[in-house]
Amino acid sequence: QVQLVESGGGLVQPGGSLRLSCAASGSVFSINAMGWYRQAPGKQRELVAAITSGSSTNYADSVKGRFTISRDNAKNTVSLQMNSLKPEDTAVYYCNAKGAHYAPTTGWLQGDYWGQGTQVTVSS
Repeated sequence: QVQLVESGGGLVQPGGSLRLSCAASGSVFSINAMGWYRQAPGKQRELVAAITSGSSTNYADSVKGRFTISRDNAKNTVSLQMNSLKPEDTAVYYCNAKGAHYAPTTGWLQGDYWGQGTQVTVSS
């Protein structure tokens, strides 16, 4: 299996900044794309930003120009720098990784892995 651990959420005023980080760990695994999703109360989970192993990026229209996703392939980490935060950015943010892990009994298995979520609240 692959475990994702997030950090960096919190409370920030409108216009402020936060940086989220996520680290992947496991015994034997390979990660392709990594990304961040968010879910606000009463709404569906939505993609915020994603990045491939080749560093191609994709952003939701609502965060373009304000958020920047980056990753360190050697460390299996992904970060999300969030600037000019707005109240509508308030949500639980989830780290996601797409890849595969190896188990002796099953060999390589494709997986879609999720972190536990971290709360981001933008409020004055």
